[in-house]
Amino acid sequence: MRANLTIIDGPREGEIFEIGGDPVSIGREAGNAIVLRDASVSRRHCIIESRDGSVFISDLGSLNGTLINGAKSSGTALQNGDVVKIGDFTLRYSNGLPTDRESSIAIDETEFRLPANSLQIKIEDVFGAMARDLAAILKISETVISIRDPAKLEPALLDLIMEVVPADSGAIVIVDDRLEIVRSVVRDRRNPAADVTVSKTVVAQVLRDRRVLVIPDTSPVGSESLLGSRARSLIAVPIVVFERPIAAIYLMSATISFEESHAGFLTAVAGIGGLALENANSWAALESENSRLRAEAFSKSMLGESDAMRRVFEVIRKVATVDSTVLIDGESGTGKELAAQSIHLNGKRRDMPFVAVNCAALTESLIESELFGHEKGAFTGAVSQKKGKIELASGGTLFLDEIGELNVGVQAKLLRVLQEREFERVGGTRPIRADIRLVAATNRDLQTEVKSGRFREDLFYRLNVVRLTMPALRERADDIPLLAEYFTAKYAAQMNRRLRGISAAAMRLLTKYDFPGNVRELENAIERAVVLGAGEWILPEDLPEDLVEGRRNGDEPASNYHDAILELKRKLIVEAVAKAKGSIVDAAKLLGVHPNYLHRLIRNLEIRSEIDG
Repeated sequence: MRANLTIIDGPREGEIFEIGGDPVSIGREAGNAIVLRDASVSRRHCIIESRDGSVFISDLGSLNGTLINGAKSSGTALQNGDVVKIGDFTLRYSNGLPTDRESSIAIDETEFRLPANSLQIKIEDVFGAMARDLAAILKISETVISIRDPAKLEPALLDLIMEVVPADSGAIVIVDDRLEIVRSVVRDRRNPAADVTVSKTVVAQVLRDRRVLVIPDTSPVGSESLLGSRARSLIAVPIVVFERPIAAIYLMSATISFEESHAGFLTAVAGIGGLALENANSWAALESENSRLRAEAFSKSMLGESDAMRRVFEVIRKVATVDSTVLIDGESGTGKELAAQSIHLNGKRRDMPFVAVNCAALTESLIESELFGHEKGAFTGAVSQKKGKIELASGGTLFLDEIGELNVGVQAKLLRVLQEREFERVGGTRPIRADIRLVAATNRDLQTEVKSGRFREDLFYRLNVVRLTMPALRERADDIPLLAEYFTAKYAAQMNRRLRGISAAAMRLLTKYDFPGNVRELENAIERAVVLGAGEWILPEDLPEDLVEGRRNGDEPASNYHDAILELKRKLIVEAVAKAKGSIVDAAKLLGVHPNYLHRLIRNLEIRSEIDG
């Protein structure tokens, strides 16, 4: 019979896998020789291979490890009958040879007399103690598994322990990978404000040896720290998770001597508490990672290293943690909605909806229904009830873009939402609670709008709690190369184009242009260059003509210098086409530009008739 592995526990109990001469990989992926489809098993978990007449099993860096008879495997030789733990699967290894005979009982009929110091316990007392300990363990288990914050879990665990064990004082000591104490929680039953002295040597010993230490009487020990703590008896229990010591339970008593039963109870609690602490720490780490990823998403969506953008980031970080209303102003295309999203994503409402409304895109007849919703039959065409954007944003953030476009009637209703935190649907009579955070944006000067009577003064002051001004791109020109490279990579990936970047000449044009359309105009220019360009680099001829000419759309050239440049371009193009006998491709070669760019120049300079003539 060949060597094999047999599953002896779990849903696939009894399934047998033969082990041959070739290496056998085990894991969750379909490509393994033995596939164990379970989340507890890594994609490539471990491998079994023959070397020098023996069969070895090696872990492949799996998350949960590979255990042989309860010990972690790192190139372990398998013996007949070894129990292998892979994730939640338990298997037994057989080398195909017959196992040893089963052991039998040997009867010794010699008379045995109980020694005088023997201890006899009534069965009902044993079961009574077991029942008490079991009830306490169940209570501890139910409590600690529901706590996800390590700062709350550690003191709760210590309180539960001291409800059962008659200790006068105690501590849970948390250590790092070097077994150095990083923090602790302490309790003194008689004086809650008193300090608790803990022996660092004792903590280090129980964690290093991974053994429970019980000292029934500390007086012969002679330790100054133990004598100073006035402890008559001491017990210390290591908390070990996945073979890694993470903490110690440390209890002291001045009145009783700790016994083996206390050690057994605390060992069980340490097992439960260890998993709870590990889960709480993992949860805290995930929360921290989520915060980091949100911050990373925030920084990626709003790129900038200039002083102007650093000030914007600082305001967002401060205002995101509170529920204050924010008014964002700035020119079109500066990223006001991105700033609003960043405020939402970095705040406590981040897991709730972010609802954006462009007030300029809705007619006066629709804006009220869009914001507040309407009841069935409220007006012609209202065939059913509709929830408005305020209601849909409940618990989250409502972003009103171009709020300066709202008519005065809707402004009055919005003011009520901010003051009373409630509203009514159009045609409705029942007030609805508005649990929202409001962020508004405008490219208008609302103070000027207030003076002209087009915007309510009281609403302006309700909105203008925190003011955030997004800088124009010309005010943060240092960020243009960073943004341009980002948009180039973004659109090259979307369009499956292999681009090495932006040429130096094209970058000079980008940094000298004032971008009246701000970041939006820059993004559109780069997208256009990626679409129309043909080489590995974005060249000046790939950029919009107005950007190349250094002027805004619709503007005339700024000076006679630009007139002269345009006239020279016309002359060069006409002469090149004439030399190329009408061939645009050959003319482009003579001029050293791409044919597509030459076609655009001919069209924009309006010299088609001169060329054809």
